[in-house]
Amino acid sequence: MLSQDSPTIPSFDDLPLDKNGPPGNAWGLWGEHDELGMLNRITPQVVAAAAREIQNGHRISLDWPLDKPSHPAFDRRRFHHEILNKAPMTMNDDAIYINTQSSTQWDGFRHYGYQRTKQFYRGHRQEDFVPGQGPLSIDVFARHGGITGRGVLLDWYSWAQKNGIHRSPFETGAVELSHLKAILQEKSIELRPADILFIRVGFTAEYDKLSIEQQQNFPNRQPGGLLGLEASRDSLRWLWVNQFAAIASDAAGFERGPATGSYNDPDVSIHQWCLAGWGLPLGELFNLDELAQYCQKHGRWTFFVQSMPLKIPGGVASPANAVAIF
Repeated sequence: MLSQDSPTIPSFDDLPLDKNGPPGNAWGLWGEHDELGMLNRITPQVVAAAAREIQNGHRISLDWPLDKPSHPAFDRRRFHHEILNKAPMTMNDDAIYINTQSSTQWDGFRHYGYQRTKQFYRGHRQEDFVPGQGPLSIDVFARHGGITGRGVLLDWYSWAQKNGIHRSPFETGAVELSHLKAILQEKSIELRPADILFIRVGFTAEYDKLSIEQQQNFPNRQPGGLLGLEASRDSLRWLWVNQFAAIASDAAGFERGPATGSYNDPDVSIHQWCLAGWGLPLGELFNLDELAQYCQKHGRWTFFVQSMPLKIPGGVASPANAVAIF
């Protein structure tokens, strides 16, 4: 349910909207100064309708611990925590260091741009971004009530196991769009405009099975790459047509990775089209294991979700601070 004030959504074949911009962009759909992108879909009416998903009040955290993975890939600095004792007083503070891309996170619109044209959402360029201020800051999400609405889980990991499909989440591979459509049909899941989509590929479940040595070697594993949604025009068309407000996964990169791999058309990238083209937040490394167990047990695949990114002025990404409520 969208507000009557929401713009008419153009067809996928009408993209790009800015004909002078890069492929697939929807620049201008929400106005020339927009910083929310598809989060504009989350209207008060949408939130009120999503609240009807709350029936028994059962709550499930969707965040992985901040210190997982213990050894992040892509040369990202490890989580660091200090307890700051205030002796002689019986009192402690603490301090943490995180790379906002290292554990459960929402990618904001400063994170990834069109690689050929060097442009971010609405045409912004790297020189527009400074710490503490400026356009496309992640704190805009929080200042407008966070990522709040009706969540939908597609448990591809369990579905694949049931259907004899075995793909490591730690190697490059594709979660096929046809699989997601099969799950929707089998579970009788109806998608609605402004839904927040979660796709479980089994990354966190399989990571927790690794030995300490394997976790330490994770950034250097061979073969490398990551399992994720296939980056194709059909996938992008499906994401666009279903009018999601945000999309997330337990995968480390959401789409098949690395996104710049030879198997991908360099102009057909989910990161580029969603973040830089449409302003569609991408979530990664969500902890969906307990959620999947609960959904399976109760036959419910939709829920109310509340996620409040940190108010980091000028920020690129943020921990999710997300909870599903049934």
